[in-house]
Parts: sequence; C-alpha cells; structure tokens
Amino acid sequence: MGHVLTLDQMRVERARQRAAGRRIVLTNGVFDILHVGHTRYLSQARALGDTLVVAVNDDDSVRALKGSERPILPLAERAEMLAALASVDYVISFSETTAATVVATLEPDLYVKGGDYSSGKPLPEAAVVAAYGGEVHLLPFVPGRSTSDIIRAIRAHHTLA
Repeated sequence: MGHVLTLDQMRVERARQRAAGRRIVLTNGVFDILHVGHTRYLSQARALGDTLVVAVNDDDSVRALKGSERPILPLAERAEMLAALASVDYVISFSETTAATVVATLEPDLYVKGGDYSSGKPLPEAAVVAAYGGEVHLLPFVPGRSTSDIIRAIRAHHTLA
C-alpha cells in the first residue's frame, strides 16, 4: 500500500529513492471516481519504473479545471483510494492547475501522462521536464472510460457498455 505524503516529505523520499538507484515515475491528475481507465493507466505507468508517485489535484484546482460540480469525491478520499492501489507507491497533492511545480520540485526520471495529450493537446509540464533532462512518456487512452463518461451515464440513468 502506498503512502500519502506532502510535497516536502516526497522531496526527502525522492532523494532516498534516488540514492537506492530507483527510477522514479511521476504522473498527475484529478482521479475523481476511480475507474478501470485509471487503474490500467497507473499499472502501465508503474511498469515503466521502480517507484510511482501520483500527484493529485486538490479540490480547488479541480473546480478551476472541471467546473463547480467537481470533484465528486474530496481530495482525502481520492488520495486514500490511490494509495491503496498496488501500483502506487506515493500520493501527493497539489493546488495548481498544472503539475509544473511538482515536476520541477521532484524532477522524476519519467513523467507520464495519458494519451489524450497525444492528439495535439499541449502538455504544460513538458518544458519543465526537458529543462532538467527527464523523459516524457504518453500512455494510450482507454476510450469510453472517463469520469466524465461515468457522470453522464449516472445522470442519464444508464450503465456503461
């Protein structure tokens, strides 16, 4: 089971992990209503390194990104569920709408995002990763499996196919 840490605690842990020669993978997101797309994505991200750190948007930054009706689940619950996954080693939270500060602070060996960025959508953190010589890796998007899809299905009183 993973650990929920502050960014400062994770910075100390990152140094310990690096000293042990471990490859650190970082990803970030909202992770509101955890679903199979999330779990597949996190398992794939974990397979790319030795330590997976998941940075989660706090509630205010989710509202700024997704609107006033989100998040559905509060930060503490989202972080706890992520930390319970076998693929996740550490969970931290952040308050900005991008993870640029987290990326700059932790300087992961590999920064991973979902394939929705491969369709030409700009990746705000890419310049930060390039500046310290890290790698960016985009994972395939799981079509039809998103929190927004789930919310729409619930509102329409349907189940996902």
